[in-house]
Amino acid sequence: MRNDPTRKTAAAAPEAQSGAANGEPLDFIRSIVAADVAAGKHDGRVVTRFPPEPNGYLHIGHAKSICLNFGVAAEYGGRCHLRFDDTNPLKEDPHYVESIEKDVRWLGFDWGRHLYHASDYFERLYDYAVQLVQDGKAYVDSSSEEEIRRDRGTVTEPGKESPDRARSVQENLDLLERMRRGEFDDGAYVLRARIDMASPNMKMRDPLIYRVRRVPHHRTGDAWNIYPMYDFAHCFSDSIEGITHSLCTLEFENNRELYDWFLDQVHVHHPQQIEFARLNLSHTVMSKRTLLELVEKGIVRGWDDPRLPTLSGLRRRGYTPEAIRAFCDRIGVAKRDNLVDVSLLEYYIREDLNKRAKRVMAVLRPLRVVIDNYPEGQVEELEAINNPEDPEVGTRRIPFSRVLYIERDDFREDPPKKFFRLAPGREVRLKHAYFLKCEEVVRDDAGDIVELRCTYDPATKSGSATDGRKVKGTLHWVSAGSAVEAEVRLYEHLFLSANPAEAGREEGLESLLNPASLEVVRGARVEPSLATAHAGQRFQFLRHGYFCVDPDSAPGALVFNRTIGLRDSWSKIEKKQQP
Repeated sequence: MRNDPTRKTAAAAPEAQSGAANGEPLDFIRSIVAADVAAGKHDGRVVTRFPPEPNGYLHIGHAKSICLNFGVAAEYGGRCHLRFDDTNPLKEDPHYVESIEKDVRWLGFDWGRHLYHASDYFERLYDYAVQLVQDGKAYVDSSSEEEIRRDRGTVTEPGKESPDRARSVQENLDLLERMRRGEFDDGAYVLRARIDMASPNMKMRDPLIYRVRRVPHHRTGDAWNIYPMYDFAHCFSDSIEGITHSLCTLEFENNRELYDWFLDQVHVHHPQQIEFARLNLSHTVMSKRTLLELVEKGIVRGWDDPRLPTLSGLRRRGYTPEAIRAFCDRIGVAKRDNLVDVSLLEYYIREDLNKRAKRVMAVLRPLRVVIDNYPEGQVEELEAINNPEDPEVGTRRIPFSRVLYIERDDFREDPPKKFFRLAPGREVRLKHAYFLKCEEVVRDDAGDIVELRCTYDPATKSGSATDGRKVKGTLHWVSAGSAVEAEVRLYEHLFLSANPAEAGREEGLESLLNPASLEVVRGARVEPSLATAHAGQRFQFLRHGYFCVDPDSAPGALVFNRTIGLRDSWSKIEKKQQP
């Protein structure tokens, strides 16, 4: 079950991720958690959390963390909290909160009653800050942001202590309370921890705890004029919620020492922090700052642009939560960063859609075909299998008539070698229908091919000729009289570079953009069964790939997004890796 993309959720099938049920070895995080449970640590409890900042949309990298945190909690009979670390009102918005909740639910996970916000703890966090000041562990500093940055030192040189480091406890308490009341402008003062300006860990060089920020918060309104820094609020929020295993990505490894220091000073519950490698996916970027820049510059159409790795973008493109969970399960968790080929993610979406997507016919660039020996005005209904992988979905009826559309690329007047599709005098099979032979090519005044005159063999309705003759090509088609016009959006990778985050440092990200990342095809024709298709519904367009109905669709104005083509390089790799 470990790589079964059809499983429901980690909570419904915990053994799917742990591997414990089928004897697979546990990853290093689950090994730690299993040992803690066996030893009775935290009274055998397992409490994890997924703690996003509400300053952007979730992406595929967050999906890995979501699957890990909710999965580990479910596997060991614990719970996972959803907590918003909302400490910066300048960048946060309720819209992001709504999108994050929607994405986590869509991915298949539920936090139940355990929805929290760091802003729930603002009063308690302030009390912790006051305790640090009273104990001589924090001080109010009037240094500017530039001065603090300059005096922090480098990795090879110690920092310089602020003159305000010597303030008395009473003066610090007074200034901190006045900061809270809003007596000072933004940037006038900050509260800093008094640790060690010579520490080899830059995070320990008197880090900021609070800043003056006289702006309203989306949850607390105008109640606060100062806000805690992320590092301060994050570790204490974990402590307040009784988190047992704080699972985070490797960039927080240096923060662990600071988190330990904060928690040790006030003698509160101490979660165990465990770092794992973040997900880096080829041909895309995961930085929320970069994604926001792409959106604000209009390079993409919004956070849900199907070219972005955001969960809303992947959902709009037609990805399924089952495929994403299977992908996250497959890559597992490691201690070192690496770049995962996007082909692996594409493999899992193909595997999933192959099982669930109805096969239909769509002609993207139509070429008119007239069957001269087919009766005028006659329309017959032919039977077509909906999905050979799922017999339960049955069959449908598709109309066949004298005038059809085929794909323009499926005809060559002067065909090259190994071109087995339609050509003058050549016969092909029409999918679910008859053998078709091209008799004549019709051109317009400009010399362009506008129509093919053909004949059909009515004895080949079964898909084969009674006289035993063979054809090598099978074409998809739609009946001209009943076909529905549609717009089709063909998506490719947004970046040409396999590692745009790395290459963009020297060349600039915009120079790496793929000019062919989106091609809009208007005037496509799809079979009439799609006339009532609704947004989010997925199909396999025969010979083209998998497609999803876009939210822009409306009655009489269908829009389809290409989710993924039919190419599948990872299936061969997976088979080779199997014993």
